[in-house]
Amino acid sequence: MTRQFTITYDYLCPFARIANEAVLEGIAEGHDWDVTFSPFSLAEVHIAEGEASVWERPAGSEGTRGVLAHAWGLAVKDVAPGDFRAFHLALFSARHDHGADINDEAVLRRVCNEVGLAADDIADRVATGKPLDALAASHTEAVKRWSVFGVPTFIDGDEAVFVRLMERHSVADVDKVLDMLEWTRLNEFKRTTVPR
Repeated sequence: MTRQFTITYDYLCPFARIANEAVLEGIAEGHDWDVTFSPFSLAEVHIAEGEASVWERPAGSEGTRGVLAHAWGLAVKDVAPGDFRAFHLALFSARHDHGADINDEAVLRRVCNEVGLAADDIADRVATGKPLDALAASHTEAVKRWSVFGVPTFIDGDEAVFVRLMERHSVADVDKVLDMLEWTRLNEFKRTTVPR
C-alpha cells in the first residue's frame, strides 16, 4: 500500500538535508512512498512581527537567506518536475558539501547545469514571482494547519512531527519516523545530550 506523506525542507538546514536525502534514497530503493516535498522558510520564522515577509522583500536583501534557493527549487518543480529530485539533492550538496552560497544566482545556475537543466528557463520562471507565491502559500499553510516551526517536519494527514535525524543515508530511520507519526500519545522525545 502506498504511503503518502509530506516532508518540509529549507536548503539552509543540515537536518533537512539528512531527512530529505534519506527519503529520496528510499524512493530510489523502491519504497512505495508518495511524497510531497514542501518548502518552509527558516528566514521567515525569524522575521519580527509586523515586518515584511521574506517573499515580499527584494531578493538578496537582509533577512532573506535561503529564499532565492527556494524560488529556484520551486521553479524547477514547475518547469521540469521530473528533474526536481536531482536538483533538490544537488542544491543540498552545494550548500552542505561544498559550502556554496545558495543566495548567489551563479551557484543556482551551476547546480542547474550539473543536473542537466537549462538555467535560463528556471531563471525566467523565478522572474515571474510565481515560485515566491508558492513558497508563501506552502509556508503559511504549514504554520496555520500543522503549527510547523522548523525543518524537517514529516506530515501525514493531520499529524506532523519535527525530527532531527543524526545519520545520513538511513532510510530505516525514515521508516521509524513514519511509524511513530501514528503514535499520537507521544508528544515529545528529546535526548538531553547527543551521544557521539
